Parts: sequence; structure tokens; C-alpha cells
Amino acid sequence: MNDDLREVSLEIGGLSCASCAESVERALVEVDGVDRADVNLMSESASVSFDPDVVDVDDLVEVVEVSGYEVKGYSSAGSSSSIRLGIEGMTCSSCAQKIERELNKAEGVDEASVNFAAETAVINYDPEKTGRKEFEGIIRRVGYSVSDEGEYTYDVKNSWRRMAIAWVFTVPIMVWMVPEMFFGVAWPSMPIYNAGVILLTLPVLFYAGHRTNVQALKGLRNLNPNMDFLIAMGSYAAFITGPLIFLGATVLNFTPIASMIMAFHLTGRWVEAKAKGRASEAIRGLIELEPETANLITSDGEKEVPISQVEVGDRVAVRPGDKIPVDGTVVDGEGSVDESMATGESMPVTKQPGDEVIGSTVNQDGYLEVEATKVGEDTFLSQVIEMVKEAQSKKVPIQEFADRVTRYFVPAVLMLATITFLVWWLAPQQAMLIAQPLDQYLFWVDTTMSPIMLALYAAIATLVIACPCALGLATPTALIVGSGKGAENGVLIRKGEAIQTLKDVNTILLDKTGTLTQGKMSVTDIHPTKQTTEKQLLRYAAMAEIRSEHTIARAITEKAREQNIEIQEPDEFQVIQGKGVIATKNNEKITVGNRTLIKEQTESQTKEVEETLQKLENQGKTGILIAIDNEVIGVIAIYDKLKPDAKETLQNLKQKGYQLKMITGDNKRTAKAIAREAGIDQVHAEVMPDEKASEVQKLQKQTKGKIAMVGDGINDAPALAQADIGIAIGTGTDIAIESGDIILVKGQLQGIEKSIKLSQKTFQKIRQNLWWALGYNTTMIPIAMIGILHPVFAPAAMAASSASVILNSNRLKNTEI
Repeated sequence: MNDDLREVSLEIGGLSCASCAESVERALVEVDGVDRADVNLMSESASVSFDPDVVDVDDLVEVVEVSGYEVKGYSSAGSSSSIRLGIEGMTCSSCAQKIERELNKAEGVDEASVNFAAETAVINYDPEKTGRKEFEGIIRRVGYSVSDEGEYTYDVKNSWRRMAIAWVFTVPIMVWMVPEMFFGVAWPSMPIYNAGVILLTLPVLFYAGHRTNVQALKGLRNLNPNMDFLIAMGSYAAFITGPLIFLGATVLNFTPIASMIMAFHLTGRWVEAKAKGRASEAIRGLIELEPETANLITSDGEKEVPISQVEVGDRVAVRPGDKIPVDGTVVDGEGSVDESMATGESMPVTKQPGDEVIGSTVNQDGYLEVEATKVGEDTFLSQVIEMVKEAQSKKVPIQEFADRVTRYFVPAVLMLATITFLVWWLAPQQAMLIAQPLDQYLFWVDTTMSPIMLALYAAIATLVIACPCALGLATPTALIVGSGKGAENGVLIRKGEAIQTLKDVNTILLDKTGTLTQGKMSVTDIHPTKQTTEKQLLRYAAMAEIRSEHTIARAITEKAREQNIEIQEPDEFQVIQGKGVIATKNNEKITVGNRTLIKEQTESQTKEVEETLQKLENQGKTGILIAIDNEVIGVIAIYDKLKPDAKETLQNLKQKGYQLKMITGDNKRTAKAIAREAGIDQVHAEVMPDEKASEVQKLQKQTKGKIAMVGDGINDAPALAQADIGIAIGTGTDIAIESGDIILVKGQLQGIEKSIKLSQKTFQKIRQNLWWALGYNTTMIPIAMIGILHPVFAPAAMAASSASVILNSNRLKNTEI
């Protein structure tokens, strides 16, 4: 993304179908200064990338609202954000004023308003100073609770209420109309029957169906008819027949069908809301993991405080059974911590002083005193939640196909319904060629109706059977469940398109240090020349490396400390990228590094030293040469063990047909020895960090299929970005790796297998969903057009279509990865 662009996430209310989402997305993309907009029907949100010098967030909010939808809240890094919270427990307007007053006092809050009638609070705030946790803490402190209003719980409750009201009035209509409509038994007093069904249908259409009517009118006003418009058209076309009878028209009374269409439609909305909620359980589950309080250690003892009051550097006490409230370092005590929520690892991990702990993991036994290193939005769990949300808000490439279909879907259905009506009305004999033979088998097919009623019957069925929602939900539902499943197993998908791209990968390029190996260097051999001793050699090497942060430098200095060698600071120090270091002390030049650096800085290297180097390298060790002025005085061997799961994982990948290649800055002998041990046949050695990206680019030109690069996300960032898929190895609580498309939280190579399997399974569900949605519409619309589908069955089938897509995606939860 361009550095000048800003990203904002909008929470949008009122999105009821794929056509609604597509219309909002189109409106946002057309705004000057907007680089990209992705609207997600499933999560009812929009992710917008824009130039803040051309357009601001308020303009984007206005565009959404002008399109006929509500912006419930928004968030944008580095700028003002807005959130809406549901509040439970308010009994009068004074309660609302009290909460509003306390919220407005909070640091970072620009404006807060609480609506007693709606039981909501809308808060504009600076996300760098405060956030949702703080607001929830304030509301609880003044005696009220925060609900999930506006999200899953509210949608389900609201959908259920409207559905229940619809059926309360529709069931009597069904009991009343079945004898007359399906079996031809006329009621003694048809005027009373007709008036009765009209009166019972009114609350169904105008009260229970209010939201559908509003959305239909919004679509019509914006010249962008949506699914609600199709339902409304079908319902009102059926309803109008009742009043027409009282006006003397010779028509059949289809008014009961109107009530049933709306009732089935609202049932579908409720089923959809429930299923959407189940698809989003992973995110809600992660949010619920966050502890609300912490036992803060102060000079006066322990004090239980809201989690929002804990700052970096504070110490907290964690007893058995407690959740660790922050990311931090153990400073005292020992305990076994269940980290399964972060890494997917079921076995507890023993924690001692100096060990990192992850916030929201559970201390199973023992007492721990933890110093906070990350709090609030910077914690591991907060980062995971944001990454999963980000992945869920983005579209995979295949979604573009569904979007194109959706764009023209509703207009096409309106055109087909119009053609159906005209054909049945103007040429009923030809239209009946298919329906008439089925009349005796399908009791609801009545070809004896007048042409106008047959036309209305078929047109209504065509309008309400169409289901763009199934198309719109096909991709996001699978992506939401898949990314949530990944998060539960330590695989974080940062970019949704990675799901589609990873399945096409056939070559995996792996960095060595910290990826294939444990990244914990240790000194294994010290080989001084005859002119010096082991201690002297180690002292010189440690003196040169003391200022370096490189893992090799740390291994050398740790070894010197183990041998009680006093390490002096050098007078001068210089890092030679990818080669080593040069330092001076008391006018002596100390060079510590690889062959290349030594050859550049010295004039001689003995045969004995070269033989030692080759022997060490053939064992997979890295030989570090040390020279004083122009003379090599010895070699120190560094070794980094393979990760425990490396051999098995790489063997599994090879058996599945993946080409494995290793890329490293190490010399060829060491690299080949490690590759041989790991089971990798192809090696790209002596590649400097700044050359890895160009090496990946070369391989992309030479290789058919996609290339995945697996690296540490810091030194390998350019290569990860260049590869078709960048898989970054996370370590501990540090997962803020911008260059990785996928992040393996646990740092184990098993995560590569897991991420590939997750990609394949998720994309399989996306394809199944799209095929089902297309198959449903291309089959059911023609059946409706030929007049053999009762309009009452149509919304039930439509609801079942959307629900089936969501339920199919939810099956990913039970998939083993």
C-alpha cells in the first residue's frame, strides 16, 4: 500500500444482500481519492484505502449514508475512530446522562453520546489513546453492562422478533387459505375470507417486513434494486389482488401468498443471522478471552484494577487458574501455562524467570509475577484479533467473479420476471406446454386460472425464488470460518488472497537461520592457531562482537562470559553487512567474519585454517574467522540445530509433490550439510539478505506455478514480499510482521503444512458454495418461469439456499489441519 494512503474500516448497518454490498462498494470506489474499497456482506463492514489529502473519513461515511445505509462505527489507525456499544441496565434518561458524562471525561474521547431509547452509546475517540476495553470498563464502573448490540446477538434477536410476529399472523392465514387454494373448497362467505386475510397480512408486510420495505425503497431510490426489492415486489404483487377483488376485479385472491412470502423471507433472515453468528464464533471467542482485570503489584501490596489501567513496566501477580492479563516477562515464580489459545499446543509450557508469557493464556499451577511489556492494543491477542479481522475484510480474487454476477443479477431477474409475466399473459397456451402435463402431479399447479393470474403466479415465483445472497455469502463465509480456524491453530492469515494463492504453490523456498533451524546459535568448537590460545581467541572475538545484535555475536559473547572472560569495549566498531564486523582496540584491528571479509581485510590465510574451516562446514557448522591486523589467529565454530519438527514436516511436503529449496547467506558447504540433514535437495547459498528478493524473482521466472517463501519476517522481509506467498515465522508475542501474508505464531514448520491444508480446504468450500449458488439460481429461476413453482415455496427455497452456503462453510470448523 502507498505510504500516503490511509486505511479505514467502516461498520455498516442495513446490508441485507450481495447487491447491497456491491452498490456500497461501487459508490465508495467512485469517490475521488479512494484507492480501494472492499465491502464484506458477511461481516457487514467495509475496508477502504484512501488518500487523506483528497478525501476524509467523514466524506466516506456520508457516501455510505447517501447510498441508504448506516455507518455504526469506524476505526482508522492514527486518526479519529468511532464505535457504537449496546448498553444494558438503563432505566431512565438520567442513567444515559450519567454514562455519557463519564465517557466524555475519559482521555482520548472526542465526543460520546448515549441514547436511552436505543440503549446505545456512540463514541468518537483517538485510537492511540483509548479504545473499546476502556469504554466497557467505564460503563461497568458506573453500574451498567455492555451488550453485543449491533452485532451477532442484536441481529439474531431482531430477526427472531420480526419472524415471530410474521408467523403469528401468517399461521391463521395458512389454516384459513389451504382448503380454498389447494383443494378448491370455497368458504361460505368469501368476502369475509378476503377481508380477513387482508387484515391479517397488513402487520406482516408493514410491521414485520418494515426493514425489508425500507431496504427495497433505498435500492429503488438509488436505482440499484436489491434482493429486498424482489421480495417486496413479489409480496405486494400478490397482496394487491385482495383489494382488487373488493374493487370488482375478476381475479383470484393471492393475498395469503404475500404474507407467506414475507414470513418465509424473515425466517430465512433469522436462519442466516444465526448461521452468520456461528461463522464468526472464532473472533468473538478470541475477544471473550481478554481478561477484564489484573492484580497489580504496588508498594502497598496487590490491588485488583481494570486491565485498561495496567501500563508497560507494571508488575502483575498471576495465581493458579488466572488468565495472564498482559504480554510480559516472568520476573519471579514458576508455573505451567496453557498457551493453546495462541499456539494450538495442548501441552502446558513451564515458565520461569526470564521467560516470555502471552496475555490471556492461563496459568494452570504455580505463582507468577509478570512485568508487562505490551498492553492494550499492542498485546498478542489484540494483534491476532486485528489480523483476523483484516483478513476477513479483504476479498479473494475469485470473489470478483461473484461480484460481477451480483452486479447484474437483480436487474436480470426483474427482466426475466417481466418476460415471464408477458409470455404467460399474452401467449398462455404456448407457456402452458410444460406446466399442463404436470398439472395432475403437482397439486399446486392450476392451469385453469385466467391468463392474467397465471402470469402473476409465475412472475411472483420468479421474483422471490432468485437468491443473490447465496452468491454474496459464498466467499466471505468460508474466509471468515477458515481464518478463525487458522487463528485457533497458530496460523494467522493476514491477507485473504493468500487462501487462493497458496493452493497453487508448488515450490517452497526456506530460509535457514531461525526458519529451518532453532535460531539459537551456540559455540561448539574453538580452534586457535599456534600463536594464540583458546581464551585469547575468544576474548578478541567477543571484544569485536560485543556491540553487535547478531545471533552469532550473542553466541560468541555468551561463550566468553561462560568462561569468565572479561569483555572490553572496542575503541571503534563497524558492521559489514552479511560478512562480519571490524573493530579496533589499542591500535589493533580485529576482523571477525566469513571468508569473504577475511580475504578483503587480510593478506594471508593458512592451509591449516582452510582445512579446519572445511571440516567444520561439512558438519553443518558455520566457521567464523578471527584476524588481528593482517593475520588469521583462529576459527570459532557456530552451530544452530534444526527445529525438532523440520525433518518430518519437510519429508511430508516432499511426498505431496512440493519442490523444497533452501536459501541462506551461509557458505555452500555449511548450507549443503544443513540441507542434507533436513532432506532438502536444492540450495541457494551465499545469498546476502539484500539479494534474497532478486533471487526469488529469478526463481519465479524459471518456475512454473507459485513460490512460497518462508522466513523470519525481518531479515527476509523483501524476499517475503517478492514471493507469491510470504510465510513469516512469528516468535513469542512479536507477530506484527507486515511482510508476511501468513504468520506462523508458534514458529514451528508444521505450520506450513497446516496453512497449506487450511488454504486447500477453505478454497474448496468457496468453490462448493459458488457452484451451489449458481446451480440453485440457474435451476430454480427457470422452474419458476415455467409456472410449476408455487410462490409460497420460493422464499423458503431461497432462505434454504443462503443457509446452506453458510452451514457448508461452518463445516470447516470440524476440519483437522
